[in-house]
Amino acid sequence: MDARFTPEQDEIRRTLRELLHKRCGPEELRAAVATPAGHDPALWTALAEQLGLPGLALPESHGGVGCSVTELALACEETGRVLAPSPLLATAVLAAPLLLALGTDAQRAGLLPRIASGTLTAALAVPGPTLATALSLTGHDPRGEWAGGGRAGGVQARRAEGGWRLYGQVDQVLDGHSARLLVVAAHTGGFARSRVPLFLVRGDAAGLTRVRQTALDATRPQARLQLREVPAELLGSADTDALPALARLGDTAAACLAAEAVGAAGRVLERTVEYVGQREQFGRPVGSFQAVKHRLADVYVQVQAARSAAYYAAWATAQGERVGGLALAQALHALRSAAAEGIQLHGGIGFTWEHEVHLYFKRAAGDELLFGPVHRLRAHAADAAHVFEEAGR
Repeated sequence: MDARFTPEQDEIRRTLRELLHKRCGPEELRAAVATPAGHDPALWTALAEQLGLPGLALPESHGGVGCSVTELALACEETGRVLAPSPLLATAVLAAPLLLALGTDAQRAGLLPRIASGTLTAALAVPGPTLATALSLTGHDPRGEWAGGGRAGGVQARRAEGGWRLYGQVDQVLDGHSARLLVVAAHTGGFARSRVPLFLVRGDAAGLTRVRQTALDATRPQARLQLREVPAELLGSADTDALPALARLGDTAAACLAAEAVGAAGRVLERTVEYVGQREQFGRPVGSFQAVKHRLADVYVQVQAARSAAYYAAWATAQGERVGGLALAQALHALRSAAAEGIQLHGGIGFTWEHEVHLYFKRAAGDELLFGPVHRLRAHAADAAHVFEEAGR
């Protein structure tokens, strides 16, 4: 394994960092999350037109750039540094791979070029707070019981004249209030014969109500979807099994999320080191005290270890090795530690709404609620590797 980045990968990172530095500073970030969309459409257009970010990991045959998960993870690391609110995670990391893996030729030809160009945003909707389970990050559910298993709740699909109709409610859908296309998991066939296929729903479909929710992490907007006999199109064919594709997606998404968390952790650590070098106490910089140096050194080691794990996870995804969940656990732990120390060492200003350091702590807490928590990510990784079975023999 050659751990060095290629010149093309370094260029992606450099160009994206420069663009975000100009277009997504603290003031621009606050203005973006306060808009109804929860992000800056002009910035998203620039990311799409100048860098091809939405189609970075899509094949060229479908209008994409043709890069791998590694390049997408590097892009996520840069957006994570500035907590850039954008449809990148919901569209390029969660929805687009499912369309590519499961869609019919007509669906791929009709949707993926529009996603790659940035004109179509998408969101993945799974019932309740079960996104981590659906992606097999915190548990393995081969029958899809996280979707309701045919019981009341979640979203139910029934055949109707001309297609399908969906009925139910989905909470905590990332960018669900603004996405123009929804990929909705719904169960069919009743309890005994329940299946969990995925359906395509237009954002302006009749019977669909979307409400943006107040989220802990304002830079990661979420929505509640209510579906009342909403017309939908089956993703793929009648015999398409969505559950293995969701499990594969989970590892890819975890690698990108880990890189994103590492970018955020590295940035908040940089800000904290800079601040303690300027703030004085007892006539000397706070950063000159040995206790402060030790605390920041511990965070630095955690961030560097998490960065290595995230890079390896992105590379390993193409090799068929499933280590994304463990890398995500490492990265979220590092982000939580870096943000907590940042708030503490910034003193009183670190607790104020005006300073952006608290946003990094909320990103760590919010991602754990959505994709974790850390101890469950690690426990599932240990179970998958049969760690405790081997120890017990």
